[in-house]
Amino acid sequence: MKKTFALAFIFMVLTKAGHTQNTLSLTLPEAEKRFLKENYQLLAQNYNIEQAKAEIITAKLFDNPEISQENYLYSTSEKKYLGTSYNTGYYSLEVSQLIKLAGKRNKNIQLANTGVKLEEYAYYDLIRTLRYELRSTFYKSYYLQQSAAVYKDQIAALNKLLAASEQQLKQGNIAGKEVIRIKSLLYSVNTEYNSLKNDIEELNTNLKVLIHVPAQTLLQLVAEPIHFESLKDKAYTALLDSAKTNRADLKYAQTAVTHAQQNLKLQKAMAIPDIELSMVYTSQNMPDKFLGMGVKLPLPLFNRNQGEIKKAKIAIDAQNNNYYQQENLLENEVYKSYIAALRAQELYDGMDKNFNHDFTQMMSDVTANFAKRNISLIEFLDFYESFKNNVLQYNQIRFDEINTKEEINYVTGTNIFK
Repeated sequence: MKKTFALAFIFMVLTKAGHTQNTLSLTLPEAEKRFLKENYQLLAQNYNIEQAKAEIITAKLFDNPEISQENYLYSTSEKKYLGTSYNTGYYSLEVSQLIKLAGKRNKNIQLANTGVKLEEYAYYDLIRTLRYELRSTFYKSYYLQQSAAVYKDQIAALNKLLAASEQQLKQGNIAGKEVIRIKSLLYSVNTEYNSLKNDIEELNTNLKVLIHVPAQTLLQLVAEPIHFESLKDKAYTALLDSAKTNRADLKYAQTAVTHAQQNLKLQKAMAIPDIELSMVYTSQNMPDKFLGMGVKLPLPLFNRNQGEIKKAKIAIDAQNNNYYQQENLLENEVYKSYIAALRAQELYDGMDKNFNHDFTQMMSDVTANFAKRNISLIEFLDFYESFKNNVLQYNQIRFDEINTKEEINYVTGTNIFK
């Protein structure tokens, strides 16, 4: 029995350990599909939209009629409490209905409809922001992984070189300081490699949160061939017009002005009293029963909703100011992104696309020549530093060229570059 339990426990541990090593191969389209379906922030904003739609239902409802009934508390003739006798006691029944004037119901419906639009624009702007974050994080992590792969290969090569150098040291063919220099380089490269892996892990953690992937999953990012059209074919004014037409945050600001204006109309309508109509039936030991009709109308002598009307007017000024601020921010964002994208594209276009491959092959030859003592340690270290910087710069330049195009998509609220 104990043996069976032990085997089951070992199997459970191994199974759990296997789950922690799950690897997910992920392309950007796959990541975006998961993002739109499972991102918690988008789901939460969807609930806000549904809540706003429920406000429309509330605004369309009429006030309920009210009914009230009266009986005597104590009858001296019958010497009874809470009598309900229709023939001998007092009996009164009243039905009333509130009638809202000045179009308050329609104004509330309009306000609720505009509230739905505000939540929808907030949803679209959230998609715009999170999609850019997703794409930028994906590409940054991908190109850091490319750099990390080069580091890994070079660490393996340096380990072999160190082992060969230590063997040469034992034979007295090289000086001890050369071995120390190689070890120092290896430690330095390992430290940079670990730092790079930490950066990749942080980026991948953000990706997992965005697309709702279990924390223990290892992401293997796969970037499909990327060929963006030239930005030089796009005019700044065209990009700006696209942003003003498509940016959800600007539409939100415009709709917020409309919402404030509608609220002012509602608050002015609230200053007009509503009418309450009622019908009363009374019986009180009389030959004739009483059937009457009543009207109740508050007199707006003191409270004419002055405070809420003033607040609504101030809100319009505030929302107009916010709209102009948002428009100014949009223009500056588009221009900054446009200039940055032009610079990144110019830098990338000026690079020799075969340079990185040729440099990698050359580094392999240099390592082999150093092992054969055909070049000095100083020459080897100098070339290695140049090689490492070249790899990092190439991947950074490529990422910048892609990311600035994605930023153009972000600031214009479109997919100009696909």
